[in-house]
Amino acid sequence: MVVKPMIRNNICMNAHPQGCALHVREQIDYVRKQPRFRGPRNALIIGGSAGYGLATRIAAAFGAGAGTLSVAFEKPASEKRGATVGWYTSEAFKKEAEKAGLKAENIYGDAFSFEIKDEAIARIKELFGQVDLVVYSLASGMRPDPVTGVQYRSVLKPIGEVYRAKSVNPMTGELTEVEISPAAEEEIQATVKVMGGEDWEMWVDALLKAGVLAPGAVTLAYSYIGPDITMAVYREGTIGRAKEHLENTAKVLTGKMAALNGAAYVSVNKALVTRASAVIPVVPLYLGILFRVMEKKGLHEGCIEQMYRLLSSRLYAGGPVPTDDEGRIRLDDWEMRDDVQKEVLDIWNRIDQAGVAKLADFDRYQKDFLHLHGFGYDSIDYDRDVDV
Repeated sequence: MVVKPMIRNNICMNAHPQGCALHVREQIDYVRKQPRFRGPRNALIIGGSAGYGLATRIAAAFGAGAGTLSVAFEKPASEKRGATVGWYTSEAFKKEAEKAGLKAENIYGDAFSFEIKDEAIARIKELFGQVDLVVYSLASGMRPDPVTGVQYRSVLKPIGEVYRAKSVNPMTGELTEVEISPAAEEEIQATVKVMGGEDWEMWVDALLKAGVLAPGAVTLAYSYIGPDITMAVYREGTIGRAKEHLENTAKVLTGKMAALNGAAYVSVNKALVTRASAVIPVVPLYLGILFRVMEKKGLHEGCIEQMYRLLSSRLYAGGPVPTDDEGRIRLDDWEMRDDVQKEVLDIWNRIDQAGVAKLADFDRYQKDFLHLHGFGYDSIDYDRDVDV
């Protein structure tokens, strides 16, 4: 069938298989051009089908030769529709890894469930015996509690008061004002249940009990802090409350892994276009401005550049892992530089509809967004039939 992007409310509803494979190969090619590093031998990537999870998998495999097992909630094609974007990228990665002589397997299912945890442990034993890196990179809007069966949904809301700010439709460039009502207490708690560290801890508990964590194993999760511009709707909002729980969970897990001489870290990463960030109000406008500023300064990074830098120069650089006072790895250091944020804020304060195209880089934003789903590549003819 002919596959072209179907975008609704800044969510792309489909994916192009050839484009997804190209998106994976581009990231692999980037890593292959960088110096090799002594990193993990075998890695479990929980949420390894897209964004930071996929990029970490690629960096570990093609930068350090790691065998990888990914767990992700993705679906293959049916008679009526194509596969999910993460299914195409996961299968493309597996193909490229095996061509390079690397072990690579995919598990598709609900990572929140006990059944998938058990399946992953069984596969680890078969493939590797043990893993020395566990990456927790799930991005989901809902989570069924495997103990109670209650399903929780996260919300993107401020806490305490109404939030009003500029925003933009990143696909059209239309500048608007958004107003978001504050979250109720039950919404805050539900967001923490979905996006906090509870499931991460369940995974590590299960892996420890099964004896599949190698001595010195490291587990990683990802977070974001961001600037004052997005603070009310992000770090001081419901998502931020969940991220605080995630970061506190890292300290708990480090204690639990002490007998293995292991550790848990949260890496605070740079703001990027992901399938999740595209639907957060205010964030697309901030990203468009940030990209323009960081590109001008030669500081812009995508997912793969970030994850290669995380593994090669922070986590596996030799010696103690550099962290801030809260024990977090700060990979947002370039984004949060004073000169970068000063210029971003200046543009934010004066941008209007007439200045959107000149002051913010939505060409890059749209390109990055389309590439996530396998679209927007000049080398692919999107008018031709493709086997989905």
